[in-house]
Amino acid sequence: MSETPRSLRLVLGDQLSPTISSLSDYRDGDLVVMAEVHAEATYVRHHKKKIAFLFSAMRHFADEIRSAGMAVHYFTLDDPGNSGSLIGEIMRALETSTGIFDRVVVTAPGEWRLLEEMKSWPDRLGIDVEIREDTRFIASLDRFATWAEGRKRLTMEYFYREMRKETGLLMEGDLPAGGQWNFDQDNRKRLPAAVSLPKRRAHRKDHITEDVCALVRDRFPDHFGDLEPFTYGVTRAAAEADLDDFFRHCLAQFGDYQDAMVQGESFLFHSVIALYLNCGLLDPLDVCRRAEAEWRDGRAPINAVEGFIRQIIGWREYVRGLYWMKMPDYANTNFLDASRSLPDFYWTADTRMACVRDTVETTRKHAYAHHIQRLMITGNFALLAGIDPRQVEEWYLLVYADAYEWVELPNTHGMSLFADGGVMATKPYAASGAYINRMSDYCGNCHYSVSKKNGPKACPFNYLYWNFLIENEDRLKGNPRLNMPFRNLAKMNEEKKTAIREDSRRFFREIGIS
Repeated sequence: MSETPRSLRLVLGDQLSPTISSLSDYRDGDLVVMAEVHAEATYVRHHKKKIAFLFSAMRHFADEIRSAGMAVHYFTLDDPGNSGSLIGEIMRALETSTGIFDRVVVTAPGEWRLLEEMKSWPDRLGIDVEIREDTRFIASLDRFATWAEGRKRLTMEYFYREMRKETGLLMEGDLPAGGQWNFDQDNRKRLPAAVSLPKRRAHRKDHITEDVCALVRDRFPDHFGDLEPFTYGVTRAAAEADLDDFFRHCLAQFGDYQDAMVQGESFLFHSVIALYLNCGLLDPLDVCRRAEAEWRDGRAPINAVEGFIRQIIGWREYVRGLYWMKMPDYANTNFLDASRSLPDFYWTADTRMACVRDTVETTRKHAYAHHIQRLMITGNFALLAGIDPRQVEEWYLLVYADAYEWVELPNTHGMSLFADGGVMATKPYAASGAYINRMSDYCGNCHYSVSKKNGPKACPFNYLYWNFLIENEDRLKGNPRLNMPFRNLAKMNEEKKTAIREDSRRFFREIGIS
């Protein structure tokens, strides 16, 4: 009698869900393989806190599924025989395990480069490799492609409305709860000084996380970011505790102040759960249903809950669908022909621009910054300065604990940099210092003056905004959403335009990217 077929099941570091498709038909005799490998930690030089978070979460997940009765072979980074690559560790598992495996089963990864590598594995391993769909998302890739087919514009808002209808979230029959689909106009308030901010939970490190932090400190000393203090949760229970804290202490005011920025305050009323969602410790639909319950039970206003849910079933699902539909060509587009180098202050925070300094310092400390800091500070600066998209995208991918290419690339390439020429956004998200001053307290503590438009003391965002329009006039002038700024540009005399260009060139020389 032939042996019962056995499967070697690979679980990646962002697949820490018991319901992951690669484990859905696990049976006795199968083996789950998890591996910390140098190649995945260094293909970009990930933030030290990001590496520590994932390695510790992976080790805890391995213990979780072992407790559920699964056989797990876990390869640590400091295992003397560690090959440094995923395929190398699969080969080791196949060679050292007792019995014969008929196939390798894995859920599709979240990055194009790794999926392409996996397609070569059957020939390299000499065994079948089954790459399964990642079913943890609300919209399958086929579902997104069906929605996108035949559309001239892939506008997120219309996709979001379909997700609302399909999930029933914030719906009253066929109509949106509250009488409208989107309450974004209510969510643009500056944070008053009198509003107090909630204290955040600091998770204590157990021995597993202590060991991981020691490993990261030893192996990745030159990577960007602060490793300590390390206070993120690394288990499903800890992620759930942070989510509960958000619902209890933050959600009610999240909507009003989700676009606000405050010097020295990293989290405000934000959930800070993207790192848990994106590695699988939280389920997105469950999170949204619980957020909806906060509104239906009267504990949070609809503008807050709708804005939160839109980030998950709207933006998160949309960018994933767009990524897989458009790759790999999408990453190579550079509509604005941006080519300047990323300034050193994206790493050092050594800049006199208070907003950029605070955002980079927050990023360095926490491997986190909230979405407006990412879009309208570091992203806006990179857009206005014409920074090479590949350099900016690598920075975003490595510095944030929630960043994987499927979510990072479209947000950076399309939303922040307009490098896709308008596939995602209807216009570039370009703004002068006036926007930053309206939404933050940065300008009151800055070396530069937001009220000055030109000269060495002027806010660089002011003249860089107009320089951006001058440099890209031929590419952007036909965009109807930019009619007003281009009309204002046309009214400027040549002396004013010359001053803008000269200030921009001077500033670029000062920061070493001319």
